[in-house]
Amino acid sequence: MPQHSATLETLLRVIRELRRGYDRSAADVGLTLSRARVLTTLAGMEGATQAELAHALGIEPPTLKRQVEALERDGFLERRAIEGDARKRALFLSEKAHSAAITRFVRAVRTELFEGVDEADLPRVHAALERIAANAARLNRS
Repeated sequence: MPQHSATLETLLRVIRELRRGYDRSAADVGLTLSRARVLTTLAGMEGATQAELAHALGIEPPTLKRQVEALERDGFLERRAIEGDARKRALFLSEKAHSAAITRFVRAVRTELFEGVDEADLPRVHAALERIAANAARLNRS
């Protein structure tokens, strides 16, 4: 059990460090955490519909709609027509969003977080983290 405790403490430290940088970067551009999360998730799936983005965020579409409207109004994202479907719009980050501190932070995390970790180890790390996430979700449901 001691190894589990040490691993949990390390995982919590990773979460704290990432959250500290994320919060600071979001605050630097005047975004709430929920709006920053929309932008950073969209950064990995530009061109998605609101329904697809809501699913990726694990939130209801009406909740996302309010976030998208505010982010569009503030110049952080754009809605563009999808050819062949007049009802749907694709979401894209604006130039303002691409240059915002929060977007730069997330890009840095994606490129630097695994520095020094052997590429061959990443599939096992990913599988272990997925299992831990599923266990945490199960704990939250009970």
